[in-house]
Amino acid sequence: MSSTLLAHATHTMAAGSKSFATAAKLFDARTRRSALMLYAWCRYCDDVTDGQVLGFHHPTLSDGSALQRLEMLHNRTRRAYAGEHMSEPAFAAFQEVATRHSIAPQLAFDHLEGFAMDVRETHYDTVEDTLRYCYHVAGVVGLMMARVMGVRDEAVLDRACDLGLAFQLTNIARDIVEDAQVGRCYLPAQWLAQEGMEARDILDPTRRESLARLARRLVEQAEPYYASALAGLRDLPLRSAWAIASAHGVYREIGMKVKAAGPAAWAQRQGTSRLEKMGLLVKGAGLALHSRMERLPPRSPALWQRPRRQRQP
Repeated sequence: MSSTLLAHATHTMAAGSKSFATAAKLFDARTRRSALMLYAWCRYCDDVTDGQVLGFHHPTLSDGSALQRLEMLHNRTRRAYAGEHMSEPAFAAFQEVATRHSIAPQLAFDHLEGFAMDVRETHYDTVEDTLRYCYHVAGVVGLMMARVMGVRDEAVLDRACDLGLAFQLTNIARDIVEDAQVGRCYLPAQWLAQEGMEARDILDPTRRESLARLARRLVEQAEPYYASALAGLRDLPLRSAWAIASAHGVYREIGMKVKAAGPAAWAQRQGTSRLEKMGLLVKGAGLALHSRMERLPPRSPALWQRPRRQRQP
């Protein structure tokens, strides 16, 4: 069963996140296993909410309303924490990770809240509202991943959350048009109004110049979070620091490409080539090594602050 779970998780990562899959190979075997299994659960929950498998429509997972599917995810997550036998591979994997690394239930349910925000078609008026969404769908994943890597210090966990926020801001910028095609908009309404736009205008091809300016703002919004996340590398095991620095480089490069492409950013999906990934792996190694000589500076008070929970063991 153990090897079957790992094979399932490895396939899920390879098919669902090529950007992170390369970096994940840099973890030591124990950390890589837990990272893959955590990702498998996150991806499964995302897919079930949307009635998909790895981003594609799936009739079996479309049964019932989105609210019913979301409640099913909550129930299975509660059962996993209760120690019940889990037959679904994604939940069996998550149960192993949550138990091994003492991942608090609140973190898992905070992540499910991000999917609930999509189901409720939450409106994002300010950039703080958008960042709150980013916390639920990605920042909290950073917190869980940090625990997998052995982090328990709250200041370092803040940096892990910051990386998740940066990743999601980059994803939003890259996927603005794709999200709009399925009726979703994560851009702050205040930003849209400043461009004389509403969410319905995103798909108007004559508004690409305005959309490019909004995407650039998102990419620039991510920059201080990327910088903050780098400061936390020093407190990770060296191989984990290498993996995270490499993922940091890959995602940030995607944002830079969105910014550079301007109005043409959505003519094709922005990503990094194999050669570019290899170069970023080398750069990540240098950043990981250099981090051993750094001290953790104070985190900027201007950055959005994650909710603080009762201290975990």
